[in-house]
Amino acid sequence: MKTLSPDTHPEIERIWIEGIRKMTPAEKFARLEGLNAMGEQLARTDVLRRYPDATEDEVRLRIASRRIPAELMVKAFGWDPTEKGY
Repeated sequence: MKTLSPDTHPEIERIWIEGIRKMTPAEKFARLEGLNAMGEQLARTDVLRRYPDATEDEVRLRIASRRIPAELMVKAFGWDPTEKGY
């Protein structure tokens, strides 16, 4: 079996995939929710590190601008990440 990641031992990957297959859809969704929350927290931490005086609205806009194209950010929120940064 060829692994999905070259730095992971094939047996470890097999065990990992087997564990995922045994999960219920609800368990998989809960894991996904947790990963999304962690990604959001990492982005928030990065924004606050770069812009310690940012308001809560500014933090949300900077986080959103990492996922939403600049032209849509300008159109929807009046926020230009190419001008103000991420």
